[in-house]
Amino acid sequence: MGKLIAICISEKKGTQKEPVEEAVLRPEHGIETDAHAGNWHRQVSLLGLEKIEAFRAKGAPVDFGAFGENLIIEGFDFRNLPVGTRFRIGDALLEMTQIGKECHSHCAIYHLVGDCIMPREGVFAKVLEGGTIHPGDEVVQIEPDPGRPFTAAWMTLSDKGSQGLREDTSGPLVGQLLTEAGYDIVEEILIPDDYETIKKELSRLADQRQVNLVVTTGGTGFAVRDVTPEATTEVCDRMAPGIAEAIRAYSMTKTPRAMLSRAVSGIRGKTLIVNLPGSPKAVRESLEFVLPSLEHGLEILNGRTSDCARK
Repeated sequence: MGKLIAICISEKKGTQKEPVEEAVLRPEHGIETDAHAGNWHRQVSLLGLEKIEAFRAKGAPVDFGAFGENLIIEGFDFRNLPVGTRFRIGDALLEMTQIGKECHSHCAIYHLVGDCIMPREGVFAKVLEGGTIHPGDEVVQIEPDPGRPFTAAWMTLSDKGSQGLREDTSGPLVGQLLTEAGYDIVEEILIPDDYETIKKELSRLADQRQVNLVVTTGGTGFAVRDVTPEATTEVCDRMAPGIAEAIRAYSMTKTPRAMLSRAVSGIRGKTLIVNLPGSPKAVRESLEFVLPSLEHGLEILNGRTSDCARK
C-alpha cells in the first residue's frame, strides 16, 4: 500500500510541471490538461517520494514536478517492479509500461546541479480505467496478470527503408504473424543498418520496456552494412544458438542460399531477441516454423513454467 503525495502537470511541453489539487485520468490518454498525455505508452510519469527526498538530502533544492514527474507516490521502489505492474488509485487503474528513459535535452534541475533522477528512477504508465485522483489517496499495487499475453516488438533494419526509399513489408508482416499468434505488439521500429543504433534500441526494448520477444528483420547477410548479428550478440547476456540454427536448417529445405544467413538469437534479461532475414518470404517461412516452439521458451524465461522434460 502506498500514498499519492502530489500531482503535477504542465500545460505546455518544455515547461516545469506544477502541483495541482486534483486530476482527471482518462483511459488511453493520461491526465487531462497535461501536455505529455496522449495515445502512447508514456501517458503518466511516476516517481517515488523516497527518491526525491534522497536527492534533496544531497543539498539540491527541488520542488515537486521539477523532474517532469506527474505523480509523486510514497511507498514503492518503482524501478524494481516489473513492467505490467498495476496501480489502483481510487477508481483509476494504471499499468506500468516503461522503466526510466533517455534524456535527450537535460532539464533545468540537471543544468543546475548536474544530475536528474527521472531517467533512472522514474517510470511510466498508461491509464486503463479513468477517475479523479487527489493527493492523499491510497495507492494499491496489483501484481502483473500471469496469464496476460506475451509482449513483442519488431524492428526492421534497412538504410533505404528508413529513408523512405523502399517500402518496408517485412516488419509489418512480422507484426501480423505475431499478432495472429497471440502476442501483444508494443513497438514497431524501422531504423538504418547502424551498429550503435541497433544496440541502443535492442537494449531499450529489453531494459526499459521489458518486452518478452523482439524480432528483427534484415541486416543478416554479407553486405558491409549488415551488422545486425554483431549488434545483437553484443547486447545479449546469453546466446540461444539453437533458434537461429533451426531457422537456417529449415530454410535450407527452401533454398541453399539460406547457408549465407548470419542471423543469431539471444537473451538479454528476460527478453528473447531473434534475428530474421530481410525478405518477406523468408520472414513468413521462418516465423511460421519457429513460433510454436518459442512460446515454451518464453514461459521458462519468464518463470511461467519450469519443466522442459517430457515423461
